[in-house]
Amino acid sequence: MGAAACAPAAPDLPAGGGAAAGCRGCDLYRNATQTVFGEGPADARVVMVGEQPGDQEDTSGLPFVGPAGRLLDRALGEAGFDRGEIYVTNAVKHFKFVERGKRRIHKQPSRTEVVACSAWLATELELVDPELVVCLGAVAAKAVLGPATTVGELRGRVVARGAYGVTATVHPSSVLRAPDRTTAYADFLGDLAHIRETALR
Repeated sequence: MGAAACAPAAPDLPAGGGAAAGCRGCDLYRNATQTVFGEGPADARVVMVGEQPGDQEDTSGLPFVGPAGRLLDRALGEAGFDRGEIYVTNAVKHFKFVERGKRRIHKQPSRTEVVACSAWLATELELVDPELVVCLGAVAAKAVLGPATTVGELRGRVVARGAYGVTATVHPSSVLRAPDRTTAYADFLGDLAHIRETALR
């Protein structure tokens, strides 16, 4: 069915978030605790799009509050961004996971699930009307620009998408999983600093 069948024309972000809370556009809502909509200023110049909520986001209802979110906050500050001026969201609004004992382990959403949720992301981008969209990871890049898009082709450059530019870097969770976390973090920080220095007018 997809979110388009559930998503009314939203006059503002709170209305959009309220509508998304009742979304039944795919089956992910069945096991997730709640919908996790985006958060941040309605007039943000920058929107950062991740993949999906994690375990802590699913519990709290807020995006990027778990380990990856804390790493993102640290890197944004070091790169010269004001975190409070950025709108953060995810391509998919429900947590997809597999259970291992008492733990819920992230499972990557399918292309069908990303497409099913696309109306909510489109609503957020329309309402915020940002100057720049930063895709964090491959799932986000494909959600914004299409399934043939890769992070590698976007990393370090900006492409036009309607009224805003789009660029990409890795998802902060990949930094946490990296064998050499110090180097991975330095590369991630370098991407954000480059974006801050070159991509914003």
